[in-house]
Amino acid sequence: MDSTLACLAAWMPRQRWYAAKGRPPSLRLLAWWDLSAESGGAEDADTGTRIRTFLVADEGALPAVLYQIPVVERATEDVDADPDHVIGSPVPGTTFIDGPFDPAYAQALLRLITVGGTAHGPQTTAIGRVAGSGGAPSRATSRVISGEQSNTSLIFEGDGAPVICKVYRQLHAGLNPDIELQEALAGAGSPHVPRPVGSIEGTWPDLATAHGTVHGSLASAQEFLPGVEDAWRVALQAAAKGDDFRDAARALGTATAEVHVALAECFPTRTATDADRAATAATWERRFAIAMAEVPEIAGQRGAAAAVYRRALEVPWPPLQRIHGDYHLGQVLHSPDRGWLIVDFEGEPLRPMEERAIPDLPPRDVAGMLRSFDYASAVAGGPDASSWARASQAAFADAYVGASGSVELDPVLLRALTLDKAVYESIYEARNRPNWLPVPLAGIDAALA
Repeated sequence: MDSTLACLAAWMPRQRWYAAKGRPPSLRLLAWWDLSAESGGAEDADTGTRIRTFLVADEGALPAVLYQIPVVERATEDVDADPDHVIGSPVPGTTFIDGPFDPAYAQALLRLITVGGTAHGPQTTAIGRVAGSGGAPSRATSRVISGEQSNTSLIFEGDGAPVICKVYRQLHAGLNPDIELQEALAGAGSPHVPRPVGSIEGTWPDLATAHGTVHGSLASAQEFLPGVEDAWRVALQAAAKGDDFRDAARALGTATAEVHVALAECFPTRTATDADRAATAATWERRFAIAMAEVPEIAGQRGAAAAVYRRALEVPWPPLQRIHGDYHLGQVLHSPDRGWLIVDFEGEPLRPMEERAIPDLPPRDVAGMLRSFDYASAVAGGPDASSWARASQAAFADAYVGASGSVELDPVLLRALTLDKAVYESIYEARNRPNWLPVPLAGIDAALA
């Protein structure tokens, strides 16, 4: 097993979903589980192929991060895979392939989600749970979406409706909001989310206590809509050309408000208490402190930021409810037939899972989208980019407020939430995309102006 961990440690830092860029992993094998091959066992006796998912803790991070790494083990002489997807050869004559890029894993994954069943390993199980009314392909060709960071998604197309399946690379205890919220919205008849197909839930040893097991989400699947474009690309193209995006932004603002209204009907809401305000203030302060440690150039703005946060604690707050939690243009798809569709309800990847399920402020999602328009204008660099962003932001916010049942957008509270989002972005960019750091820094300056 030491040779397996050595291969993984050499391969993981090159993957987009690896969280600690620039630092070698310190790995411990927590558990594994085996997906059934066509023959019904964990290993195909004819080819020697084994499909195994390793759960590996990187204990060099604080707190430790648990990764899900699906692997297809093949005889080296039979491997015909892109070298970028080859993990290594821990044993002479055997080669490990990153599971999503191997058809054996892809088909077994699709079967577990669309048919159901249970896969087993030491102290570990993975249970396929079918959602909806079926219609997914029983066999299909698969391809992996490029460009993702914290997960890996596969698109399946074959003898039924196309499906996109997301494999969660970083695991947390608890039901992933990506599954919980989307299924609730679809069940309530919301037109703004894709139809869920199924998910995989698992149990594994408790990483935090080393005693007992925890339960959490391993993967999810939903309908894939051919011909859709993500809102980030649509907005980038418009910003680069200087095209008027206000009508599209209005439609997105209305869709966002309608999803918030539906979530408030599906899940409990409550009035914000003094304890809620104190907890939010502590989160804002803690996030700014972390940002100062990683982005020292903002240290001089701590006093101004504290003043913005303090004022936001003194104004009325809307009822707390379930929200998207990590809302931006990359989390929205545009369908020619169905308009804007909202996806990826996981919440902020840097937040613990239990925090993501706590009722929150709906304007937090609005702030995230406002920041995303700033990102689109900065990246596109089109003519009069700042005016394009301001016009799109105003159209989005006006439509949100004008939608039936939506909450008010108090400018003082929205300013604080927008500032906090830019601070969060500065941490993310410093860790993952340093060249993009000027974008959130400009956002912090604007929120404090």
